[in-house]
Amino acid sequence: MKKRKLGKNGLEVSSIGFGCMGLNSTYGNAISKMDAIALIRSAVENGVSFFDTAEVYGPFTNEEIVGEALSPFRNEVVIATKFGFDIKNNKMVGVNSRPDHIRKAVEASLKRLNTDVIDLLYQHRVDPNVPVEDVAGTVKDLITEGKVKYFGLSEANSVTIRRANAVQAVSALQSEYSLWWRNPEKEILPTLEELGIGLVPYSPLGRGFLTGKITTETKFEHGDFRTMLPRFTPEAIVKNQSLVELLSNVAAENGATIAQIALAWLLVQKPWVVPIPGTTKVNRLMENIGAVGVNLSVAEVKKIERIQIETPRYPEELDRMTEL
Repeated sequence: MKKRKLGKNGLEVSSIGFGCMGLNSTYGNAISKMDAIALIRSAVENGVSFFDTAEVYGPFTNEEIVGEALSPFRNEVVIATKFGFDIKNNKMVGVNSRPDHIRKAVEASLKRLNTDVIDLLYQHRVDPNVPVEDVAGTVKDLITEGKVKYFGLSEANSVTIRRANAVQAVSALQSEYSLWWRNPEKEILPTLEELGIGLVPYSPLGRGFLTGKITTETKFEHGDFRTMLPRFTPEAIVKNQSLVELLSNVAAENGATIAQIALAWLLVQKPWVVPIPGTTKVNRLMENIGAVGVNLSVAEVKKIERIQIETPRYPEELDRMTEL
């Protein structure tokens, strides 16, 4: 697996990371803990060194799985986790990035991850009630204390990124970015390039849509987050099939899969972009890793970018929790 640097502060990770959220939350029935651990370890054995989790995934249990799975490889991998929500009765009830809360969240994450230091710590969502300078300052102190190595933000706009970076260098921004959601290209990518900050796209396969496996006949499991999203209504699926068809044609020309083309497109955008696709299946894991070997031509990239999805990505109440 090739490596990439996230930001200018020395954080180096595999070109493809692993988003662990879906192992036991968000997309319906969880796989067993044993299977999740085996899958994460398969990822390590096949060159993946970058793993993404958060306290709110589960909540809490995702970090425990990741910590146990990666314990034998701790010095070989980079673990990213996130703070920023109040969690009560196992439910997320709102944002909270008060300095005292950050410290409590970090201590709890360190225990669940079975580690002495968090490699990359993100603010999960911007808290409008806490100046981001206070957030960055708290993380700066945690870095000085040796509990955190690198600081990241998630779904923050360019103004917030600049304010945070002025206090503590931001190594990575995690935001949704894919052929399914290209909004970061407008202001975020230029800001990151200027400041020397890496981008970690989550949902790089459009929550499964860019695999070509989702049709109007697809039935999502109970509790699957996608049942709430405008882009997974039957009408939206039909409307946006033209992108999948185009990706299918490019995939056939390259001896690749649709998912690999979608990931390869991200990898050619910037050398500091590191997508973190998630999966619960070994064959999909290997498919995602294989995207590193797909080389798209300039003409193919331009062809792919002709079609854009216009359906809203989130319901209005969820959009209000992001700055993008």
